[in-house]
Amino acid sequence: MRYKDYYKVMGVARDASQEDIKRAYRKLARKFHPDVSKEKDAEEKFKELQEANEVLKDPEKRAAYDQLGADWRPGQDFRPPPDWGKGFEFSAGRGGAAGAGGPEGFGGFSDFFSELFGERSPFGGARPQGGPGMGAGRGGRGGFSAAGQDHVARVEIDLEDAYRGSSRNIELRSPEMTTEGRVVVKPRTLKVTIPAGVTEGQQIRLAGQGSPGIGGGPAGDLFLEVTLRPHPHFKVDGRDITLTLPVAPWEAALGESVSVPTLGGSVDMKLPVGARAGQKLRLRGRGLPGATPGDQYVVLEIVLPPDSPQSREFFEKMKRELPFDPRAELAR
Repeated sequence: MRYKDYYKVMGVARDASQEDIKRAYRKLARKFHPDVSKEKDAEEKFKELQEANEVLKDPEKRAAYDQLGADWRPGQDFRPPPDWGKGFEFSAGRGGAAGAGGPEGFGGFSDFFSELFGERSPFGGARPQGGPGMGAGRGGRGGFSAAGQDHVARVEIDLEDAYRGSSRNIELRSPEMTTEGRVVVKPRTLKVTIPAGVTEGQQIRLAGQGSPGIGGGPAGDLFLEVTLRPHPHFKVDGRDITLTLPVAPWEAALGESVSVPTLGGSVDMKLPVGARAGQKLRLRGRGLPGATPGDQYVVLEIVLPPDSPQSREFFEKMKRELPFDPRAELAR
């Protein structure tokens, strides 16, 4: 994937005002519109212009794009940063042109756009779970009023916090437009109660933390979309978790009891006699809590002891005394 310099496409400086961007777009749209332009590659240039304008005309997308920094060169190999979009606050239910053509319908936008602002990105038209992004207006003696716009932000939490629940300070970045028509990003910190059993993709609602209401209407809400930070030992699937557990050959062969780490503390688990590498065992109800708690799955990994004269002597004795051919089935 190649980096795209949207400011260069539109011929404006990085500190251009929103009005500057609007004027530049109108000028270039007249120049490259395929219906009237005689420029070479007009359709391709018009499509690039549409894509650049889709980002730079939107203060939220533009502020996020600016976070990539100014050191990238057009056409340079690019991959989004691992933390792309995390902690970035944006308006809910905005939709967008991710993966689709621009207003004039001249084909899809680039992979670069889709990776940063597509449907699977933090900016891909996210909506609060269970409702629209803005309250309805109403008339009356006091005039029109409406609830403020809801906001959405993606936040990353530890698996242990999802299991136990906790109270955390969350740092968010919120784009705002100055009176000069320029976009700035302002940080804000919120204290958030994380409920026990929250899962990947679930939203935590903070009432009144969205945009202010109009005409005395209530403020919108802020919805924090949860992502779980990768854990060094556990993998998560919904409410279920999986752990790869190293065991000694004799523990597997004899079906011994072993200590297994879980999110709620270590528990003893009896292995079946002759347990196999890769065998999956279940600890019921040891996953993330909920109305129906998840389970913990334990995948066995048989680990040999460190090489030593003693271990070699032991295995040589097994070789001599045990009539065992692990590949016997292959010879049939």
